[in-house]
Amino acid sequence: MIRQGSRRIGSIASSGSRASFGSVTRRGVLVVGVAILASGCSLLGSRPAWEEPPPPPSVGPIVSAQDLHRTVLGNGIEVLVLEDARLPRVALGVTLRSGAGSVPPEQAGVAALAAEVLQRGAGSRDALALAKVIEDAGASLSVSAGWDATTVSLGGLSKDQALFDAILADVTLRPRFDPAELEKARGEHLASLAAAVDEPSTLLRWNFLRTLFAGHRYGLPEDGSEQTVAKLSLDDVRAYWRDRFVARNAIFWAVGDVDAATFTREIEARYGALPAGATVPTTPPSPARTPEARRIVVVDEPELVQAHILIGHEGIARSNPDRIAIDLMNDALGGSGFSSRLMKVVRAKNGLTYSIGSGFGLRSQPGPFQIQTFTKVESVRAVVDLVLEEMSAIREARPIDEEELAKFKSYSAGAFGLSLETSRAVLSSLVDLEVHGLPEDSLDTFRTRVGSTTLDEVRAAALARLHPERAAIVVLGPAAKLVPQLESLGPVEVVKP
Repeated sequence: MIRQGSRRIGSIASSGSRASFGSVTRRGVLVVGVAILASGCSLLGSRPAWEEPPPPPSVGPIVSAQDLHRTVLGNGIEVLVLEDARLPRVALGVTLRSGAGSVPPEQAGVAALAAEVLQRGAGSRDALALAKVIEDAGASLSVSAGWDATTVSLGGLSKDQALFDAILADVTLRPRFDPAELEKARGEHLASLAAAVDEPSTLLRWNFLRTLFAGHRYGLPEDGSEQTVAKLSLDDVRAYWRDRFVARNAIFWAVGDVDAATFTREIEARYGALPAGATVPTTPPSPARTPEARRIVVVDEPELVQAHILIGHEGIARSNPDRIAIDLMNDALGGSGFSSRLMKVVRAKNGLTYSIGSGFGLRSQPGPFQIQTFTKVESVRAVVDLVLEEMSAIREARPIDEEELAKFKSYSAGAFGLSLETSRAVLSSLVDLEVHGLPEDSLDTFRTRVGSTTLDEVRAAALARLHPERAAIVVLGPAAKLVPQLESLGPVEVVKP
């Protein structure tokens, strides 16, 4: 069980009344103050707490073995249950090991559309009736499709678990896929995509992905484009779910006030006859090196007074064995907010942006590495030069040192703990490990692996994973003002939004 810690801060014990507490004299306060000073500030320590080195992170199992239960049914279904009876609530569902990346580019968006229509009627209930029974129970139903997984989840009071079990069975085994609901969902989806074009950061990201992954599924947005979504048929949507909802592709899970044995028997009874299924589609390999040479693309938006910038290239897969060293390197470069080199140089020292950050898109296949920021149109070249300089410096001229590495090890271990504050978050992370085929104990060993990562490994990660000399530079703004700034870096392509 994950136990929430508590602290007692500033507690004063007194047998007297409020009046007696107020009777402490100024002289008494002075005496206490003198005593503290005479003791050499022993109560405060020799230096401020924030200058003390952080305590070593705790290591060991994230959850108790008696609370976490794993079972594999005869047809290949995996069942994962994390018991936590502190609150009378439960969340349960199923996650499939394939998502938006598993479809060809021409069907981009079918995963998101199928996820939406699955919520609009199942079994004997149409869309309205299904929504009503969920609302009446004060519960929630969600279907989502990411790059590598598709998930159906329900949550609410544990006394309603039997209802949730029945609804989950209806949604997964007996989805209605009503043609009218498909068209409603398509219309809403197209409207959302059309509106997204007006968001500079979204438009920039779409053009960046197209620059890196043209022809691959990663070259289109996760939710598809207006062109691909408009062409999807009801058969396409049905096939997406039918082909992926097979036993050996499914992880059923529950977390909260739930009995593992009872839940497992329920899954066996409802899904034990589900066919194991054919080989599940997976995301095809993405380019190992993209771009091959520096590419500069300007997305022409003449009316913008603030330009948006993305710089990057290919990244790494979620399962990369060197991921921790690469993460620590990225934290130092731009992944840790105000502590990162990019934030200190581009914002704090030069005042050229409000925010800048870097990161790797961790998927089943290597996604993008990217550095994203924005600045005044007139300052674009200065920002680009600083970013490329910092990418180069962390590789060779100013590599990470021991003090910097220690700081980001502490940062990584702390952020890891914050990401697992609830049982639901822990269960979600455990399911993610299953989706990507990672070791079951990856959460338990994470802090130990961070602590044992060496300076040589982090420096090697910078050399191997950062390529400023051939990075794609994509800028959204007025081409007439941007091209003259950027053309000395290489040929500039101007594209329309």
